[in-house]
Amino acid sequence: MEVTGYELFGVPPRWLFLKLDTDADIAGWGEPIVEGHLKTTRAAVEEILDNYLLGKDPMESERHWQAMYRGRHFRGGPILMSAIAGID
Repeated sequence: MEVTGYELFGVPPRWLFLKLDTDADIAGWGEPIVEGHLKTTRAAVEEILDNYLLGKDPMESERHWQAMYRGRHFRGGPILMSAIAGID
């Protein structure tokens, strides 16, 4: 199984929802948001998914968490941690 795509849904005034799709027709949902920073959080999620997670096996969640966290230039912080939490 692999992650094949995603959709982000911004819901005013402050929510962002993520739908991850797989080639096994299984979808997962998450909520990656830092209140008041929808566009910034959306950009972080898109960067992580486009540059790392697409094409990977979603069942290896610990490996992916470590790669998403340790593979970024600036570790930690509310934007990155919310993006990772919503993807995880």
